[in-house]
Amino acid sequence: MQKALSYVRRAVDTYNMIKENDHVTVGVSGGKDSLVLLMTLARLRRFYPKPFRLSAVTLDLGYEDMDYGPIARLCQEIDVDYHIKKTDIKEIVFDIRKESNPCSLCAKLRRGALHDAALEIGSRTVALGHHNDDVINTFLMSLIFEGRVNCFSPVTYLDRKGITLIRPMIYMPERYSSGLASRLGLPIVKNTCPANGNTKRQYINELVARLEKENPGFKTRAFTAVVNGNVGGFGLPKEKQDHQ
Repeated sequence: MQKALSYVRRAVDTYNMIKENDHVTVGVSGGKDSLVLLMTLARLRRFYPKPFRLSAVTLDLGYEDMDYGPIARLCQEIDVDYHIKKTDIKEIVFDIRKESNPCSLCAKLRRGALHDAALEIGSRTVALGHHNDDVINTFLMSLIFEGRVNCFSPVTYLDRKGITLIRPMIYMPERYSSGLASRLGLPIVKNTCPANGNTKRQYINELVARLEKENPGFKTRAFTAVVNGNVGGFGLPKEKQDHQ
């Protein structure tokens, strides 16, 4: 856990993600990364010099056999307010719209629902569990499939809703998140979406793994390129660069 705290605090400090007395809501999908983020922020809250409140929100998309009870119990143990927001996203995407490529619409609907859920509980800072590998993969997806150099940002302000999105795990490798989730015995909820694992992102995951195997250090260099190129606002002020 100490290493996880180091990764997350580095990101929070570098990009000034959390302000004093912020109410931070973690979007908890039930996957390993969002649960690791929840646990790490709950631990960070104990000693971070800027006090902040922490909540968690799970979107119930309408799939069967997804039990969030263990997550509710975990949140009770670590003193985090937990909320489940029911949605009709599954029905819209698969039953009404019958999308042949459902992931894009689903992601858009989930973002809107999560932002609304945060506002409903009085929170204007939403923390997402994107890790270091997600940065690299998103960068390559944009390059390969869209023909542009782009990535999500460490911090994004959504002026229409007055919400700030933060991604405190951008320095944490996926393998570490996965290992920590296993060591802590976190209550991972299996994703029953029929499109799960059959996406462009999965293709990129496999491509990056092959590139890393054939060219050790590829992921580190790719992330450095994102930062040095200020892709998605990852560029650091000079005073931050001097301490990297």
